[in-house]
Amino acid sequence: MTSSIPHTRPAPSAPSTRPTPEPSPVPPPSVGPPSLASTLRRLRAISPGLTRGLLGTLALALVATVGKVVIPVVVQQILDRGLAGDTVDLGLVGAAVGTAAGVIVLTTVATYRMNLRLYRVSEGTLATLRIRAFRHIHDLSVLSQSAQRRGSLTGRVTSDVDQMSQFLQFGGVMLLVSTGQMLLATVLMLVYSWPLTLLVQAFYIPMFLLTRVLQHRLARRYALVRERVGDLLGAVAEAVVGAPVVRAYGIGERTARRIDGSIDRYRSAQTSAQRLVAGVFSLSELVAALATAAVVAAGVALGVAGEISTGRLVAFLFLMTLFVMPIQSMTEVLNDAANAFAGLRRVLDVLDLPTDVRDPALGLAGPAAASVDGEAGARPGAPAGRDLPAGALGVRFAAVGFAYPQGPPVLRDIDLEIAPRTRVAVVGETGSGKTTLAKLLTRLMDPTSGAVSVGGVPLPEVRFASLRSRVLLVPQDGFLFDLTIADNVRYGRPEADDADVMTAFEALGVADWLSGLPAGARTRVGEGGSRLSAGERQLVALARAWLADADLLVLDEATSAVDPQTEVRLATALAELTRGRTSVTIAHRLSTAEAADEVVVVDAGRIAQRGHHRDLVARPGVYQRLHRSWAAGIGSAAGGADRLAVPAPAGPADADPAGPAGRAWRRAE
Repeated sequence: MTSSIPHTRPAPSAPSTRPTPEPSPVPPPSVGPPSLASTLRRLRAISPGLTRGLLGTLALALVATVGKVVIPVVVQQILDRGLAGDTVDLGLVGAAVGTAAGVIVLTTVATYRMNLRLYRVSEGTLATLRIRAFRHIHDLSVLSQSAQRRGSLTGRVTSDVDQMSQFLQFGGVMLLVSTGQMLLATVLMLVYSWPLTLLVQAFYIPMFLLTRVLQHRLARRYALVRERVGDLLGAVAEAVVGAPVVRAYGIGERTARRIDGSIDRYRSAQTSAQRLVAGVFSLSELVAALATAAVVAAGVALGVAGEISTGRLVAFLFLMTLFVMPIQSMTEVLNDAANAFAGLRRVLDVLDLPTDVRDPALGLAGPAAASVDGEAGARPGAPAGRDLPAGALGVRFAAVGFAYPQGPPVLRDIDLEIAPRTRVAVVGETGSGKTTLAKLLTRLMDPTSGAVSVGGVPLPEVRFASLRSRVLLVPQDGFLFDLTIADNVRYGRPEADDADVMTAFEALGVADWLSGLPAGARTRVGEGGSRLSAGERQLVALARAWLADADLLVLDEATSAVDPQTEVRLATALAELTRGRTSVTIAHRLSTAEAADEVVVVDAGRIAQRGHHRDLVARPGVYQRLHRSWAAGIGSAAGGADRLAVPAPAGPADADPAGPAGRAWRRAE
């Protein structure tokens, strides 16, 4: 039974300088949150129809508030005119009540239309925001994605946008209605008594100014709340995905304490924000009580002086209540708004991350092209990118170097040329830079120096549509979606039918394994392929790669050991998959290197050796040492049993001389 290459290098006399890949650091947070106005401008840029939709909704909100302010007017008319003296003017009273009833019906209809319009506008805007955020995350390079925690990125598209949705659907309605109600109430208060209106404003203008100051503090506190939510989501997601390791090492209690800490930090941040909200609410209650008392006292004095009638004073007090109620409810709206805009800013922060690996078909633009202030797209006169040439593809690394941000070099001066239809195995110790080489070749990342070319075309000039259809990476984890085997294989060619899926397994020589499953190709694989073994996931991934029919295969071999039968199946499948194609395999099992046309040995980020297996294994050096360690591990694991048979490499006779036309036989096998 084969195993991963053991790390058996003798201990050096000096500290090792072997580069270790380091994740790029998370971008530092900005100093203070952006202003509300700038955030709203960004949101309008994402959804140009938002302004028009909100203006229409505001107009309906003004109509909807008429029904509330008409009641004080009716009361004033009845008191001052309908009940004048000792008589009752039933006609006036009836007309006033009837008018009020009609207006209330009209405003009820307006309220219904306002709610529908607001929901439609807000959900349309947020759907656009979710789509833009997800696509931008998907467009980020592997390097940029690794700088963010998975749970945090997921939270930006889900919970942070949900906060905006909750605010727009509930707080947004309250905000619009309250704004209209305050405007109309203020106008009518001025009509009834401008001195009393000025008295009311004398209490509330300072409160408005204070609220604006508190709003900035609340925005900072809710920004911390949203950050803590992202941390909590990341910690929980990591614990769920890593549950087998948690159980295996008995670290459940330690993991629980870590999550408890995330929960406690979230609770602390939320409590701090709510403490400020409670202070604002209590202050608004106090100001309302003082203002009401002052207006009653001043109103009575004006009434005694004959400057205001009883009906007007009663109507003014009604209107003042309509003015004060929205201010008190604004505390809750302010709470929701601060939380929502903190979430929105986190989403905009993601959209501001530069797409450092950019599709040339969109124009060779810088990070500004990814800004939400304008649609990303080709600039006038910008190169549209190139397609890879037809036929088999060669590879060229020219003085390539790579280093993670703020980290030591991982690759140094890599010069490597691979002829078309050549099977190359890249070997080396853990941390030598093999997987980084694969990511550069498939342009999941760009080198920090030098250039990588495929088919004679520098990769930064190749359109993604051409690159992804002609160059295929098969990662070592063999990731599968929670679908059937057939559905996962069809990711290689979406239009393929069940017969094409079966042909893929037959061509790779593993149809017997598929037929042995109770549901065959319709077997569900579970989340991440959890219902299949590691080796079985690799078989499905290879079938998917065969169906994709790429001209250049980059295979990052799985490090996990598999049973002998699956090992033989994998070796057979790899031999068939790479036949007639250029292939670069990041080999963790040296049986793969034995079957390759050429072996490239990477050591400490440099190419230490290259040649055929039989030449390298006979020559003192890194490869000979690795092979001896691997062979010793095989003999120990198998108890001296014979090594597994590996299919012979495809030589020149197995090449695909017909180029693209010759690939047709692979689909028809």
